[in-house]
Amino acid sequence: MRILLIAAALFSLAACSTLSTSYDYDPEVSFAQYKHYAWVEKKTDQSGYHLDGLMDQRVKAAVANELALKGFSQVAALDADVLVNYLTKIDKKIDVDTFSTDFGYNPFYGPRWGVAGSVHTQTVVREYEVGTLIVDLIDNKTGKLVWRGTVADMIKDRDTPQEKIANINLAISAMMKNYPPKASK
Repeated sequence: MRILLIAAALFSLAACSTLSTSYDYDPEVSFAQYKHYAWVEKKTDQSGYHLDGLMDQRVKAAVANELALKGFSQVAALDADVLVNYLTKIDKKIDVDTFSTDFGYNPFYGPRWGVAGSVHTQTVVREYEVGTLIVDLIDNKTGKLVWRGTVADMIKDRDTPQEKIANINLAISAMMKNYPPKASK
């Protein structure tokens, strides 16, 4: 149940402006050889219930859509060039902001002493969670990781199902824009 809650919270990503994406890849691999993919089989509990539920379906649909746009087709695992897997994680973050203000008139200082104000300092501590989605592409023949994309964003849990789908699609699209990697010069 915890995984379901983590996944639900993770993918309630906020607006595009706070998305942080990155990617890494094996520079020795020719990505033109990859045209077929299959998903890594996820574990289920004893009853056969898949703990990631709706979020799992949404992530897989978004990744499948992006891979289709890049010329991939989904096949059985034995026929796949690459295996696709995703992972999620949540990190707690803390922001500490201190503000100092100088305002007002101090009546104890006259014209000879100049006008002086009162200085007030306020510190605000804010705790929040950042969800990260990691998508891996693994060469099916060698079993080696060939490409990894990540997207992270602050978690907001007030989204409707339609907003969650839109946010997941946006996050996966932002991450996958760097696939296939451009050859370095």
